[in-house]
Amino acid sequence: MFIFYSPLFWILALPGLVLGLFAQSRVKGAFNKYSKVRTHRNVTGAEVARTLLDAQGLYDVSIERTQGNLSDHYDPRSKVLRLSPAVHDQPSVAAAGVAAHEMGHALQDAGGYAALNLRSALVPAANLGSSLAPMIFMVGLFMDVLIKGTGLGYYISLLGVGLFGLAVLFTLITLPVEFDASKRAKKLLVSNGILFEDEMQGVNKVLDAAALTYVAAAVAAIGQLLYYVAILGGRRD
Repeated sequence: MFIFYSPLFWILALPGLVLGLFAQSRVKGAFNKYSKVRTHRNVTGAEVARTLLDAQGLYDVSIERTQGNLSDHYDPRSKVLRLSPAVHDQPSVAAAGVAAHEMGHALQDAGGYAALNLRSALVPAANLGSSLAPMIFMVGLFMDVLIKGTGLGYYISLLGVGLFGLAVLFTLITLPVEFDASKRAKKLLVSNGILFEDEMQGVNKVLDAAALTYVAAAVAAIGQLLYYVAILGGRRD
């Protein structure tokens, strides 16, 4: 595809790609390191999550063991906190941090956290935008070449840009949601006596590295959107 041969594409996309690789490396490094450090109280990620949920009165939120590596997530529709084996089963500092972070999302849901509600509402549009928008954009460009003078191709490409914009908005809304969940997790781990202060250094490194992946995703998405806008602006002129 000609996009990948455009210098402008790489100028706008490269920062997000580099940051993404760096963030993934930090996440893997931090998680692998602190997954080998056992918690003083020898509690697993599942036990951490259950203790925090119960302490907040969230008895209706269940915990499930799910397959995958770092596939941990909270499902607000079914009120289920799903933890990967490395988090659910292990009594490590890394597992405690990740489990507490996902519990933070359950707490956001219970409290009606606006950013989480907005992100959940954007999920269908964001999925559509990220999967179909580039294709729609390219179809519009080709139509603009094949059927000149009608402006139809331009408006189809504009539709693609608009759909991709929703995906970008999703990545931006994700930032405060993830930062807030980590902030809640760090506070509750100590205030509920689950971890000691000396264990929080590992939790901070794991969760801060994870947060950087969301920043990288937002930077990459913004760069791609700017590229589409630049190409479309050139066509319009």
